[in-house]
Amino acid sequence: MNKSKAFIVDLPKILDKRGNLSFFENDNQIPFSIIRTYWIYDVPGGELRGSHAFKQQQEFIVALSGSFDITLHNGEEEQIYSMNRSYSGLYIPRMMWRKIDNFSTNSLALIVSDRNFDESDYVRDFEEFMQLIKVDEDV
Repeated sequence: MNKSKAFIVDLPKILDKRGNLSFFENDNQIPFSIIRTYWIYDVPGGELRGSHAFKQQQEFIVALSGSFDITLHNGEEEQIYSMNRSYSGLYIPRMMWRKIDNFSTNSLALIVSDRNFDESDYVRDFEEFMQLIKVDEDV
C-alpha cells in the first residue's frame, strides 16, 4: 500500500440473505493501526466539514449510511471522491487537504485515524498548507 497517496479500499463483503457484513482490520485493509474512531452525522444541508489537513495523522473514511463527497488536495491537484458504499473506504495520508460536503439526508461518515486528537496537528489555513507541503517535499 502506498502511504503517500489517497486511495479507495474495497472492503471484504460477506453476502448473506439475512444481511451483508463488511469489515476492516488494522494493517490488513488499512495501512495503519487504529487509535481513534469518530463519526460525522446530522450535517445540515449545504454545510461542509473538514477544510483542513493533518501534519501527521492518517485517516480512513467510510460512508456507513447515505453519501457525501470528499475533496482532497495534495498541493498540486484536487480530486473528488464520492462516498456512497458501506463496503469501501478512502485512505487519506498525512498532509492532504480535505473537505467533506454534499451530505445526503441521514448520512453517516465513520472516520478512523492513527492518532489521538491533537489540535497542534491541524493545518486550518490553505495557504499555510501550501507552504508546508513545499517544505515537506524538500525534506
